Amino acid sequence: MNPDRDTLAQQIIDAGRFLYGRGWSPATSSNYSARLSPSEALLTASGKHKGQLGPGDVLATDMAGNSLEPGKRPSAETLLHTQLYRWDPRIHAVLHTHSVNATVLSRLAASDRLVFQDYELQKAFSGITTHESTLVVPIFDNDQDIARLASKVQPWLAEHPDCVGYLIRGHGLYTWGAAMSDALRQVEAFEFLFECELKTRAAGR
Repeated sequence: MNPDRDTLAQQIIDAGRFLYGRGWSPATSSNYSARLSPSEALLTASGKHKGQLGPGDVLATDMAGNSLEPGKRPSAETLLHTQLYRWDPRIHAVLHTHSVNATVLSRLAASDRLVFQDYELQKAFSGITTHESTLVVPIFDNDQDIARLASKVQPWLAEHPDCVGYLIRGHGLYTWGAAMSDALRQVEAFEFLFECELKTRAAGR
């Protein structure tokens, strides 16, 4: 049985406080969502401070990203959330964060992906059971036209059913999970890997 709306809203509120507290969702940046039903999602409303979210700062949308609550405007990036729910019915939470590490690393990367290998913490990601694995994180160029950006993400998702997250260059991270706790765990794991990669590069390796 899926959690009810109040439970999901509280999960989003709690996620915002945690992510803001870690410095990964400063000010009004970032957006979070949870699957409300097979045809609806619950998302943070546009322009809300993520460390100060309340029950009125979330709204329901359909899977095309349209608000189902008059007077409330969803995030401009809603389509990137609903795209993931349509792609994989097992996804029940999506988190988009704006950390310094994710933003800087995505700008430094010369290619369209980051590749992580042999980190023990890779086992924190869904479907990975050993450090002897390769985690590929695609990087998409930022675009204010979200429908166009989503159209660039879709082929990657179709070709990589094991994808656990992606970066938007100079912007931030998207990751997801079967529950909010899974998505939060993956944000933490990504942030660890991003920091390790930046420190490795700073050391000239």
